[in-house]
Amino acid sequence: MSASEEILDIVDENDVVVGQAPRGEAYARGLRHRCVFVLATDAQGRVFVHRRTATKLVFPSLYDMFVGGVVGAGESYDEAALREAEEELGVSGLPRPVPLFTFLYESEDGRQSWWSSVYEVRCELPVRPQEEEVAWHAFLPAAELERRIGEWEWVPDGLAAYERLRGRGAG
Repeated sequence: MSASEEILDIVDENDVVVGQAPRGEAYARGLRHRCVFVLATDAQGRVFVHRRTATKLVFPSLYDMFVGGVVGAGESYDEAALREAEEELGVSGLPRPVPLFTFLYESEDGRQSWWSSVYEVRCELPVRPQEEEVAWHAFLPAAELERRIGEWEWVPDGLAAYERLRGRGAG
């Protein structure tokens, strides 16, 4: 099954499931669904940062300070956070990501909206990111990440999650 055929739960403004749709249709029609964002740090506290591949359905070739993705139909946020983190980092045996907060992301143009659950996890394993997902990656110290915020083009939903995380005194 291709990524665009993956079935997602469609949710309302209160994060209640109101239906299901293939991922491609959810994106094309702007149907609200669920996503997870996992801030992965290494043993030195550096943040895993990557540039998405040009073939991604959403936000191709942009930078992100989170690993993560959509929550599949019937899947919990917690299950999706662990699955997505292990998939994108290319590891197995990762500790269960710790949930931090949830927020409703809405794009500036109002055409994209998803409930977003933000997590953190420490990854002390050697990473082997998926080539089809990650074009470039590095673990960056917090100060360097902060410098890059104004220099690189970031995924808008990840940037929104990171700004909320910083506002909570973390990140």
